[in-house]
Amino acid sequence: QVQLVESGGGLVQAGDSLRLSCAASGRTLTTATMGWFRQAPGKEREFVGCISWYGRTYYADSVKDRFTISRDNAKSTVYLQMNSLKPEDTAVYYCAADRFIGYKTSDYEYWGQGTQVTVSS
Repeated sequence: QVQLVESGGGLVQAGDSLRLSCAASGRTLTTATMGWFRQAPGKEREFVGCISWYGRTYYADSVKDRFTISRDNAKSTVYLQMNSLKPEDTAVYYCAADRFIGYKTSDYEYWGQGTQVTVSS
């Protein structure tokens, strides 16, 4: 079993930065792909980005050049650095884990509970 716990969400102003963390426990995730998704009110959960076990990253066009995903396997933690935040980035952010790289929610088996990010204009 794998447990994922996100932290670092909060209320910020447009243009600010925020870093989310996702701490993993249980089965080792050293060789897992870690993904970040978000869900705004009334919308479907959408792909933000992911990082492979060897460090290659993939991003949605909407966050490319503003968001950066990194991982510290020694700490079993994945990070989502969000810069130049916009009101449209407001959502609950979820981390997820699975063996392979994927861009859909159905590609991931394990999920955290989510952390709220609110960006005011």
